[in-house]
Amino acid sequence: MLYWLTELSDGGDVFNLFRYITFRSGGAFLTALVFGFLFGRPLINVLRRKQGKGQPIRSDGPEGHFAKAGTPTMGGLLIVGALLSSTLLWARLDNPFVWIVLFVTVGYGLIGFADDYAKVAKQNTKGVSGKLRLALGFLIAGIAGFWASHYHPEPLSNYLAFPVFKEALLYLGFLFVPFAMIVIVGSANAVNLTDGLDGLAIMPVMIAAGAFGIIAYAVGRVDFTTYLDVHYVPGTGELLVFVAGLIGGGLGFLWYNAPPAAVFMGDTGSLALGGALGAIAVATKHEIVLAIVGGLFVVEALSVIIQVAYFKRTGKRVFLMAPIHHHYEKKGWSEPQIVIRFWIIALILAMIGLATLKVR
Repeated sequence: MLYWLTELSDGGDVFNLFRYITFRSGGAFLTALVFGFLFGRPLINVLRRKQGKGQPIRSDGPEGHFAKAGTPTMGGLLIVGALLSSTLLWARLDNPFVWIVLFVTVGYGLIGFADDYAKVAKQNTKGVSGKLRLALGFLIAGIAGFWASHYHPEPLSNYLAFPVFKEALLYLGFLFVPFAMIVIVGSANAVNLTDGLDGLAIMPVMIAAGAFGIIAYAVGRVDFTTYLDVHYVPGTGELLVFVAGLIGGGLGFLWYNAPPAAVFMGDTGSLALGGALGAIAVATKHEIVLAIVGGLFVVEALSVIIQVAYFKRTGKRVFLMAPIHHHYEKKGWSEPQIVIRFWIIALILAMIGLATLKVR
């Protein structure tokens, strides 16, 4: 919205700053951060009054989680609110990729909100039907995938790009949209599975988003893509503003989510943020790199898949409990140990993912 101020610029005044993505990204970060600090406590108070008993705790979960009974959920409203306000204020609103990612974020946030509401209202952990959640998630992802393919440059539209090997492009044709759907839905649900301990999901999300902000900025500049020898996707640089808002909002939320959490992110936040990461990966043609940068989320999701499949086949468990962070809880690791060590792993994976920009 503030980009229109550039029309008042003669090229040498303060209004000219609004032309620069980096300046507007800084503004988005600070706006989202202040939003989180200003509205965090009032939102938590409202959620506590409205929800009463708070988020229901799994009866078969780790014993330490029963002490968290009464903690309100839907804290993702704070992140999504900060993210939306900062992006709409600082991003160029004529950029289609910004709207694609916002569409996915809001759509998945609404699915998560409905699920959180059902859990709190019924005071059980089931919430909205899993089939309905998946159906709505695939619908939103399908629209986003088709939308993105329309704005990708002709040499890349409906192609799958591979990291490291620039010339390796796989033409997917009409299969690109189903592929994009799997990426976005998979990312959303993987982040959702990771959100099981105080602060565990939000920091890896911010780390992954930061890595993809750099990727989006790089592939959106022809000079950078020429130097790095990566595919040029015009317009994606504007997603750095969105990412900056996500990180600012995430930090504002983490202030209240740090152990012991005053509020849980809930599916409202985890589905929205996971979907956003998947949408950015699709927009920037770095879907495979998402599996590297978001490797922590991949492992969390795989641990559940392996546990369920092995148990159905043999009646035995591979892990003491899935997702895998609960396995380490059962082994005696303290919650801060698990959270901080997983943060470190997320940072290492993000650095490896960023390295693919240069390794060719």
